[in-house]
Amino acid sequence: MEILNLCKILFSGLGTTLIIFCITLFISVPLGVVVAILRNSKNKIISRIIALYILIIRGTPMILQIIFVYFAPYYIFRIYIDRFLAIIVAFVINYTAYFSEIFRSGINSIPKGQSEAACTLGLNMFQIYIYIILPQVIKKVLPASSNEVISLVKTTSLAQTIGIVEMFSLAQKQANYLFSIIPLILAGGYYLILVGIISIAFNKAEKRLRYYN
Repeated sequence: MEILNLCKILFSGLGTTLIIFCITLFISVPLGVVVAILRNSKNKIISRIIALYILIIRGTPMILQIIFVYFAPYYIFRIYIDRFLAIIVAFVINYTAYFSEIFRSGINSIPKGQSEAACTLGLNMFQIYIYIILPQVIKKVLPASSNEVISLVKTTSLAQTIGIVEMFSLAQKQANYLFSIIPLILAGGYYLILVGIISIAFNKAEKRLRYYN
């Protein structure tokens, strides 16, 4: 019965974990595509600003970014920011940078001759990206993207840094209260299930996109 009660307690925090995961994923992936395109921009100012942003994000710990997003508005502008909004902003900023580099590598792997041929047919750059480049890029970046998505599932545990109650924070509280490692093991089981579902989804997506081979 104690195991069942622990499962129920952890399950109550799973909703918050999934909300953080889903919102971050659905915002950072399209933003990552935009940032990747801007990073390849012929405008050196834009390209260098994006490169600096990616360097800062990839070069600093995620936990530091969360703390900065949450506390900086108060210390600089004396503005309080909602905890949940802060965690979403921090996660989106972080994962947009990583997804952008994944998409950029995929875009750069597409032969330039395809874009040039499309231009001669009268397609504009938007049409070239939508109909020619991105469909091929998606297939190429799926394995690397799956790693980032799986990482995102586990990284949601950092939300507790600024006091957000999600699944792992509940597991830690129960572990301290019961003087037992079982709650942490159960939390690991939940994460393992989520990762398994994501892995299956990406495997099916790769099989569906094999027609590009």
